[in-house]
Amino acid sequence: MADNHKIKNIYYMLSYAYQSLSEKGYSRVATEEFDNIHDLFAAILIHGIGTQVKRELHRDYIPREEALSGLRGQIRVPETIKRQTRPQGQLVCVFDEFTEDSPHNRVLKSVVFLLLRHGEVKAQNKKALRKLLLYFANVSYIHTSEIRWDTLKYHRNNASYRMLIEVCRLTVEGLLLTTETGEHKLASWLNDERIYQLYERFVFAFYKRHYPELSPNASHIDWDVPVGEKSDFLPTMKSDIILSNGKRTIIIDTKYYGKTMQTNYERKTYISGNLYQIYAYTMNYGKGDSGSVSGVLLYAKTDEDITPDEDLIISDNRISLKTLDLNRDWDGITSQLGAICGWLKVEEAV
Repeated sequence: MADNHKIKNIYYMLSYAYQSLSEKGYSRVATEEFDNIHDLFAAILIHGIGTQVKRELHRDYIPREEALSGLRGQIRVPETIKRQTRPQGQLVCVFDEFTEDSPHNRVLKSVVFLLLRHGEVKAQNKKALRKLLLYFANVSYIHTSEIRWDTLKYHRNNASYRMLIEVCRLTVEGLLLTTETGEHKLASWLNDERIYQLYERFVFAFYKRHYPELSPNASHIDWDVPVGEKSDFLPTMKSDIILSNGKRTIIIDTKYYGKTMQTNYERKTYISGNLYQIYAYTMNYGKGDSGSVSGVLLYAKTDEDITPDEDLIISDNRISLKTLDLNRDWDGITSQLGAICGWLKVEEAV
């Protein structure tokens, strides 16, 4: 991934998805050139962790179990007997310790080590990462395979960790794969599930920031069933993005796949499941008000020779299949996203 456009665009996507990256302190990262994704993530973590260190690493109450000469917390009688600590005048106690050795800080330390050992990080950034590790002397090291991402919780006191932890997760899950020899190498990160979620979040945040007048939201779509009738087995329809000017509505469904087309008997066609999905969204959201709802399948561009780029009228509703080229310069990306709103703008001008 030596294409600097691509790497810089990932930074911009992160900036939209996580507003903290748009803060003034990250301006140096925004102007820096990167040869690979490891170096970009290292630069983000260097600034973010450095800022957190200045505020002090977040401390939390962590449960401990230890044989002590005095009483602290609760006594674990069975463990005291099992370990035979009473002859030494000790009791096994369980207590909460207020410490920086928290799960969030363990993740930061673990990923800094990962970048230092296996990442393609330039010398000056490696030096900065090693310097930051000095502040984690009292934080336990854990292997990245031991991280339980879904158990990491956020609240008012540690909210500043959210973006940093997400960058760590992208680094671990999307960048490094184990080869047959047990070594680590740069993976095809853009095929990872994490980048799909980032893509979806970026597109939504883009419209939220630049087109607030279109009330961007991601809401559920109700099935158009007769009043009083319902089924407990109808699948949920959840939109990625809905834009509306009050008269017309656009429903955007983002797609990030290795393939944007399917092949049937050597003939290229649009992916049927995606087309059925966006058709169902527009028909049920419009509830018979034909022509007022448009559906857009917004694919991230792949290296395929043929990619979706067409506007169709199906059952009086406009269905568009578009491909967003994330390898273009940033102005080209934002221009294409803005053009999707053109159908709503035409209505405003009428």
